[in-house]
Amino acid sequence: MNRFKAPPAGRPTRAADLAACRELLCDGSRSFYAASFFLPRQIREPATAMYAFCRLADDAIDLDERGDGLERMQDRLDRIYAGEPRDYPADRAFARVVERFAIPKALPQALLEGFEWDTGGRTYPDLAALEAYGARVAGTVGAMMTLVMGVRSPDALARACDMGVAMQLTNIARDVGEDARNGRIYLPLEWMHEEGVDPEAFLAEPRFTPGLGRVVKRLLEAADGLYERGAVGIQTLPPSCRPGIQAAMVLYAEIGREVERNGLDSVTRRAVVPPGRKIRALSRILQRCSGEELQAMNRILAEEPLEANRFLVDAVRQQPVEAGVVRPTALAMGRLEHRLMWLHNLFLRLEQRDGGGVQRGTRPRSPVAG
Repeated sequence: MNRFKAPPAGRPTRAADLAACRELLCDGSRSFYAASFFLPRQIREPATAMYAFCRLADDAIDLDERGDGLERMQDRLDRIYAGEPRDYPADRAFARVVERFAIPKALPQALLEGFEWDTGGRTYPDLAALEAYGARVAGTVGAMMTLVMGVRSPDALARACDMGVAMQLTNIARDVGEDARNGRIYLPLEWMHEEGVDPEAFLAEPRFTPGLGRVVKRLLEAADGLYERGAVGIQTLPPSCRPGIQAAMVLYAEIGREVERNGLDSVTRRAVVPPGRKIRALSRILQRCSGEELQAMNRILAEEPLEANRFLVDAVRQQPVEAGVVRPTALAMGRLEHRLMWLHNLFLRLEQRDGGGVQRGTRPRSPVAG
């Protein structure tokens, strides 16, 4: 890969590029924006750049009106890895991240592949097929975040990809009705057939039934199993980074709990977690594990990658790493209690501003837009 070429004098600075990335995420990716305040600044800034580029790719394809969104994003990605990013803040910022943290092109390339699956209207016959989709649109994000935190071990990467797929399954469970009204089904078709739910009839007239609720319940159970595996990998991260990733995990998992509180009906209702409940969920990251729990976590950590995620772990393993690539360091951050209070106020302001921020789109958002 060619070295990133700094823009000529007069172009926006790194600080300006990062400010543009932060603004993009503040308006559209609340879960990450909130969780990022638990990360040290040295990690938060490159993570913000990475998320901003992924978010732009998500929107360019999800909201594509010209029919060339995927082609344009592929060109932008190719130029980033050639060291000549296009003149956009997110592209410049992500190019610096790619070089600094030795992110294999296979990871963002797989993300675009997942978006391409959406443009083709693909459906998923079983859970394994759906996990393959989740690996591309969300496992990739987990892997890149792990590299940004300076961790490259296969075990840590496998568990990070687990968490990404879990988040995507949660999104799908939440957006069943919204997706159907846009002509899309992401639920495993064999599960729907087992419950007597005809996919074509459901698309024609989306309505909630007990059988559909059981399908959603199975999907949330699959997500919970992956959250459990993903949570173990958090212990492999630098201590100062763990609260941020735990925060992201509990915020997403709480969406699933809200779907359950709604009677598993995500057709007529969209699960929105109230600010107070978000704060109570976030307070769990202050808890400590017992010795017995740590032993169980070590066993889970050594488990093989989810088959759908294996190619992502292998891509990192095969990536040459130069001496300058960032490794974990002990980074300081403020007290968690103070950050929880700050986030409580942030959630209240956001909810008051737009009443919950229901998202548009023709498919379930990946975690970069959740």
